[in-house]
Amino acid sequence: MAYNFDEIIQRKNTSCYKYDLLDKYYMRNDLLPMWVADMDFRTPDFVLDAIRERLEHPVLGYSFQSESLVESIKGWVNRRHGWEIQSNWVGFTPGVVPALNLAILAFTEPGDKIIIQTPVYFPFYSAVTEHGRELVLNPLKMCNDRYQMDLNHLESVIDSKTKMILLCSPHNPAGNVWRSDELRALADICIRHNLLIVSDEIHADVVYSGNKHIPTAMLSGAVAEQTITLMAPSKTFNFAGLATSYYIISNSKLFRKMEAEVRKLHINTGNILGNVAMEAAYTYGDEWLKELLAYLEGNCAFVRNFINSQMPAVRYIPPEATFLIWLDFKGTRISDHDVRHILLDDARVALSNGVLFGKDGANYQRINIGCPRSLLEQGLSQIARAITPLL
Repeated sequence: MAYNFDEIIQRKNTSCYKYDLLDKYYMRNDLLPMWVADMDFRTPDFVLDAIRERLEHPVLGYSFQSESLVESIKGWVNRRHGWEIQSNWVGFTPGVVPALNLAILAFTEPGDKIIIQTPVYFPFYSAVTEHGRELVLNPLKMCNDRYQMDLNHLESVIDSKTKMILLCSPHNPAGNVWRSDELRALADICIRHNLLIVSDEIHADVVYSGNKHIPTAMLSGAVAEQTITLMAPSKTFNFAGLATSYYIISNSKLFRKMEAEVRKLHINTGNILGNVAMEAAYTYGDEWLKELLAYLEGNCAFVRNFINSQMPAVRYIPPEATFLIWLDFKGTRISDHDVRHILLDDARVALSNGVLFGKDGANYQRINIGCPRSLLEQGLSQIARAITPLL
């Protein structure tokens, strides 16, 4: 490999959310942090070099997204996903979570109903409720270690006040890559009931062998007409701190409404270094991503083998995408409350507790495997030593 993913990088005392806020969220700072969804790998050199080059210029004034940046996005989306997009479909926001909130503000009114499929990335909940919209749950069903959409239930909860569904694709926390037939069945319901689809596809690039991410809007012209696609390079290339993302909307009327909402808040210009980083990543990042995926697949295999041999009571849910793994602790017969305390007090590992993603996440924990394998082995070993004597 040309890139060293085994390198241990000291991130403490860098105002790093993942390391330096353990005290705030876990009431202790002696934990191995495997919670926040950024990776512990070095941001690629071609990104850092592009930032350094831009910093050679002595002025960091107002900037805008250049034509070459938009072209890099178009090229990346086409190479990775086979989706040919147009320049006038692309707009910018400071992140996918802000974009979720902006879409809700742009396309719904207080009191409208918005559907989410649980368990799901927890900002989906607040994006709905904090703007006075009504949250409607469509729980996913676990079948043979993979979540499936409950489309019968979905159709049953739609009424005249239901305006939107927030789709997590690929899915966080479970790592599903939604298949074409699953997406088409969902889209058919949305078209029939005139539901706008807001598709969070931030993990679209981190997809493992045997799986293929399908942008929701690619399904058909009719689906594209009522789909807002949200993407970003931040998960793929590990620069979430640069707060840069984009949306893709082919429906010109919807695009103008989203753009107007973004402009109202004057957050459409992005930041200089985020723009530079995104263009560099999408121009030079293909080989780096290939090596990253190979390393992450090795980490997945390591977790699977470790759990099967050392903690068979814990169920490994095989991820199809993302650098996150959904671990099922129900087989340990230890309560969700006790598992949380064992992980913190005995294992000294910070995972993301499953109930953060909804009540159907009870007895699950999300572990971030976007780290050197030595840290992954350390974390799993600490968990095994704490859990095994209690089984």
